[in-house]
Amino acid sequence: MTIDEHWIPGFGGVVTWFAMDKAGAIAIMVNNCFGPLPTVLLEVADVEQKLDSLSEYLWEESESYKEYPEAKNGKAILDLYSAYAYRHLVSKTEVEAWIAHRSSPQIRLTEYNLPAIKGVYLYHAIEGSVPGEDYPSGYDGESEMGDYFRYLVPSVKANIEDIPFELRGIIVVSETLKFSDVRFWSGTSVDEHFSRMY
Repeated sequence: MTIDEHWIPGFGGVVTWFAMDKAGAIAIMVNNCFGPLPTVLLEVADVEQKLDSLSEYLWEESESYKEYPEAKNGKAILDLYSAYAYRHLVSKTEVEAWIAHRSSPQIRLTEYNLPAIKGVYLYHAIEGSVPGEDYPSGYDGESEMGDYFRYLVPSVKANIEDIPFELRGIIVVSETLKFSDVRFWSGTSVDEHFSRMY
Protein backbone atom coordinates (compact mmCIF):
# COMPACT_ATOMS: atom_id res chain seq x y z
CA MET A 1 0.00 0.00 0.00
CA THR A 2 1.35 3.40 -1.00
CA ILE A 3 -0.02 6.53 0.66
CA ASP A 4 0.01 9.48 -1.72
CA GLU A 5 -2.46 11.85 -3.37
CA HIS A 6 -3.95 8.90 -5.30
CA TRP A 7 -4.60 6.79 -2.19
CA ILE A 8 -8.19 5.73 -1.50
CA PRO A 9 -9.49 3.80 1.52
CA GLY A 10 -10.12 0.10 1.05
CA PHE A 11 -9.99 -3.34 2.60
CA GLY A 12 -6.64 -4.37 4.05
CA GLY A 13 -5.15 -0.88 4.38
CA VAL A 14 -5.18 0.27 8.01
CA VAL A 15 -3.60 3.71 8.42
CA THR A 16 -2.95 5.52 11.69
CA TRP A 17 -2.71 9.31 11.51
CA PHE A 18 -2.42 12.07 14.08
CA ALA A 19 -4.34 15.27 14.69
CA MET A 20 -4.51 18.33 16.93
CA ASP A 21 -7.78 20.11 17.65
CA LYS A 22 -8.40 23.85 18.01
CA ALA A 23 -7.81 23.58 21.77
CA GLY A 24 -4.41 21.94 21.31
CA ALA A 25 -5.41 18.39 22.29
CA ILE A 26 -3.78 15.49 20.44
CA ALA A 27 -5.57 12.47 18.93
CA ILE A 28 -4.63 9.24 17.25
CA MET A 29 -6.92 8.38 14.33
CA VAL A 30 -7.18 4.76 13.16
CA ASN A 31 -8.86 4.55 9.78
CA ASN A 32 -9.65 0.79 10.02
CA CYS A 33 -9.31 0.46 6.23
CA PHE A 34 -12.31 2.57 5.28
CA GLY A 35 -11.82 5.94 6.97
CA PRO A 36 -10.71 8.67 4.54
CA LEU A 37 -7.49 10.57 5.22
CA PRO A 38 -7.23 14.37 4.96
CA THR A 39 -6.10 15.54 1.52
CA VAL A 40 -3.44 17.78 3.11
CA LEU A 41 -1.92 14.68 4.71
CA LEU A 42 -1.88 12.75 1.43
CA GLU A 43 0.05 15.61 -0.16
CA VAL A 44 2.94 15.35 2.33
CA ALA A 45 6.17 13.95 0.86
CA ASP A 46 7.30 10.65 2.44
CA VAL A 47 4.08 10.58 4.45
CA GLU A 48 4.34 6.89 5.36
CA GLN A 49 7.83 7.25 6.82
CA LYS A 50 6.80 10.34 8.79
CA LEU A 51 3.67 8.67 10.17
CA ASP A 52 5.77 5.66 11.16
CA SER A 53 8.28 7.91 12.94
CA LEU A 54 5.62 9.56 15.08
CA SER A 55 3.92 6.23 15.74
CA GLU A 56 7.21 4.69 16.87
CA TYR A 57 7.79 7.65 19.17
CA LEU A 58 4.36 7.37 20.80
CA TRP A 59 4.82 3.63 21.25
CA GLU A 60 8.33 4.24 22.67
CA GLU A 61 9.88 2.10 19.95
CA SER A 62 11.88 4.84 18.22
CA GLU A 63 15.55 4.35 17.35
CA SER A 64 15.97 8.13 17.10
CA TYR A 65 14.45 9.11 20.46
CA LYS A 66 15.39 7.52 23.76
CA GLU A 67 13.70 9.95 26.14
CA TYR A 68 9.94 10.30 26.41
CA PRO A 69 7.61 12.58 28.36
CA GLU A 70 6.68 11.49 31.85
CA ALA A 71 3.58 9.29 31.86
CA LYS A 72 0.34 11.20 32.41
CA ASN A 73 -0.86 8.53 34.86
CA GLY A 74 -4.46 9.26 33.98
CA LYS A 75 -7.31 7.04 32.87
CA ALA A 76 -8.64 5.86 29.52
CA ILE A 77 -12.36 6.60 29.52
CA LEU A 78 -14.60 4.64 27.17
CA ASP A 79 -16.95 6.68 24.99
CA LEU A 80 -18.31 5.04 21.83
CA TYR A 81 -17.11 1.61 20.75
CA SER A 82 -17.25 -0.76 17.82
CA ALA A 83 -20.29 -3.01 18.08
CA TYR A 84 -18.52 -5.54 15.87
CA ALA A 85 -15.20 -5.59 17.75
CA TYR A 86 -16.97 -6.02 21.09
CA ARG A 87 -19.73 -8.35 19.92
CA HIS A 88 -18.55 -10.90 22.51
CA LEU A 89 -19.66 -8.53 25.31
CA VAL A 90 -23.30 -7.75 26.03
CA SER A 91 -23.26 -4.26 27.56
CA LYS A 92 -21.28 -1.05 27.85
CA THR A 93 -20.61 -1.93 31.48
CA GLU A 94 -18.84 -5.10 30.35
CA VAL A 95 -16.84 -3.16 27.73
CA GLU A 96 -15.85 -0.58 30.36
CA ALA A 97 -14.64 -3.37 32.62
CA TRP A 98 -12.71 -4.92 29.71
CA ILE A 99 -11.01 -1.57 28.99
CA ALA A 100 -10.35 -0.80 32.67
CA HIS A 101 -8.61 -4.15 33.14
CA ARG A 102 -6.29 -3.42 30.21
CA SER A 103 -5.72 0.33 30.52
CA SER A 104 -3.67 0.68 33.68
CA PRO A 105 -0.78 3.10 33.19
CA GLN A 106 1.38 0.65 35.17
CA ILE A 107 1.48 -2.01 32.43
CA ARG A 108 3.25 -1.98 29.06
CA LEU A 109 1.87 0.24 26.34
CA THR A 110 -1.19 -1.06 24.49
CA GLU A 111 -3.92 0.67 22.54
CA TYR A 112 -6.09 0.49 25.65
CA ASN A 113 -3.75 2.48 27.90
CA LEU A 114 -2.27 4.94 25.38
CA PRO A 115 -4.79 7.59 26.52
CA ALA A 116 -3.89 6.95 30.17
CA ILE A 117 -0.12 7.07 29.64
CA LYS A 118 0.28 9.45 26.71
CA GLY A 119 -2.79 11.66 27.18
CA VAL A 120 -4.07 11.26 23.64
CA TYR A 121 -7.62 10.81 22.39
CA LEU A 122 -8.25 7.71 20.33
CA TYR A 123 -10.67 7.77 17.40
CA HIS A 124 -11.55 4.79 15.22
CA ALA A 125 -13.29 4.59 11.88
CA ILE A 126 -16.22 2.23 11.44
CA GLU A 127 -15.06 -1.01 9.90
CA GLY A 128 -16.74 -4.22 8.77
CA SER A 129 -16.74 -6.50 5.75
CA VAL A 130 -20.13 -5.22 4.59
CA PRO A 131 -22.09 -2.00 5.31
CA GLY A 132 -24.05 -2.21 8.54
CA GLU A 133 -21.93 -4.95 10.08
CA ASP A 134 -20.28 -2.44 12.40
CA TYR A 135 -21.50 0.77 14.04
CA PRO A 136 -20.45 2.91 17.02
CA SER A 137 -22.36 1.56 19.98
CA GLY A 138 -23.77 4.43 22.03
CA TYR A 139 -24.24 6.77 19.07
CA ASP A 140 -27.88 7.46 18.19
CA GLY A 141 -27.45 8.89 14.69
CA GLU A 142 -26.90 7.20 11.35
CA SER A 143 -23.41 6.00 10.52
CA GLU A 144 -21.53 4.41 7.65
CA MET A 145 -18.28 2.54 7.12
CA GLY A 146 -15.45 5.07 7.25
CA ASP A 147 -17.11 7.50 9.67
CA TYR A 148 -14.94 8.33 12.69
CA PHE A 149 -16.03 7.96 16.32
CA ARG A 150 -14.40 8.85 19.64
CA TYR A 151 -13.38 5.58 21.25
CA LEU A 152 -11.18 6.41 24.24
CA VAL A 153 -10.81 9.73 26.08
CA PRO A 154 -7.79 10.67 28.24
CA SER A 155 -8.49 12.03 31.72
CA VAL A 156 -5.17 13.94 31.54
CA LYS A 157 -4.53 15.48 28.13
CA ALA A 158 -1.35 15.78 26.08
CA ASN A 159 -0.47 18.81 23.97
CA ILE A 160 1.96 19.61 21.18
CA GLU A 161 4.82 20.07 23.66
CA ASP A 162 4.68 16.31 24.28
CA ILE A 163 5.74 15.73 20.66
CA PRO A 164 9.33 16.41 19.53
CA PHE A 165 9.57 19.47 17.27
CA GLU A 166 10.90 17.37 14.37
CA LEU A 167 7.81 15.13 14.41
CA ARG A 168 5.12 17.81 14.68
CA GLY A 169 4.95 18.47 10.94
CA ILE A 170 3.03 15.24 10.29
CA ILE A 171 0.17 16.25 12.61
CA VAL A 172 -2.99 17.46 10.90
CA VAL A 173 -4.71 20.42 12.56
CA SER A 174 -8.45 21.04 12.92
CA GLU A 175 -9.68 24.62 13.22
CA THR A 176 -13.27 23.44 13.77
CA LEU A 177 -13.22 20.54 16.24
CA LYS A 178 -12.62 20.18 19.95
CA PHE A 179 -12.05 16.53 20.73
CA SER A 180 -13.56 17.06 24.16
CA ASP A 181 -16.87 17.92 22.47
CA VAL A 182 -16.94 15.83 19.29
CA ARG A 183 -17.82 12.17 19.49
CA PHE A 184 -18.48 11.50 15.81
CA TRP A 185 -17.99 12.93 12.35
CA SER A 186 -18.72 11.66 8.87
CA GLY A 187 -15.79 10.36 6.88
CA THR A 188 -16.95 12.52 3.99
CA SER A 189 -16.29 15.65 6.07
CA VAL A 190 -12.66 14.88 6.94
CA ASP A 191 -11.28 17.64 4.67
CA GLU A 192 -13.75 20.13 6.10
CA HIS A 193 -12.43 19.53 9.61
CA PHE A 194 -8.74 18.81 8.92
CA SER A 195 -7.43 21.33 6.44
CA ARG A 196 -3.79 22.11 7.31
CA MET A 197 -0.64 20.53 8.65
CA TYR A 198 0.95 21.74 11.87
